[in-house]
Amino acid sequence: MKVRIDGVHKSFRKDKHQQLEVLRDVSIQIKDGEFVSLLGPSGCGKSTILNLVAGLDSPSEGSITVDGKQVNGPGTDRVVVFQQGGLFPWMSVVDNVKYGLRLKKISAKEVDERADDVLKMVHLSKFKGHFPNELSGGMQQRVAIARALIMDLKSC
Repeated sequence: MKVRIDGVHKSFRKDKHQQLEVLRDVSIQIKDGEFVSLLGPSGCGKSTILNLVAGLDSPSEGSITVDGKQVNGPGTDRVVVFQQGGLFPWMSVVDNVKYGLRLKKISAKEVDERADDVLKMVHLSKFKGHFPNELSGGMQQRVAIARALIMDLKSC
């Protein structure tokens, strides 16, 4: 996956008269297979950049493309694992993991197989019938990671 951020600015309205500038003229190119870390102090815009690439927010100026396509909102080609897992409390572990695949046209058999594979990968196979409130914080985070990984198991 190639990510290109070109001249991105992001401001948030602080109140009626003030804007809070979070990003100014950010440009980044990330090549396919490249591993990138965003480092900086709290409040410098790391999460804002991730939210923009995920399509959860839009830049005030500039453009973001993923594999040559303009990012105009969330898509199944991009996944975010939030600091707080964002699990659905009414769904079991396996149903949380399968959730994203409902947006794709994949057979139920393949969804089940991929869910089993990814739950083995994160060492949660024996907890697939449990609910998030029955898991430790670390286990909940692994469910969130599994939910991201299942979207593209070929890279695992």
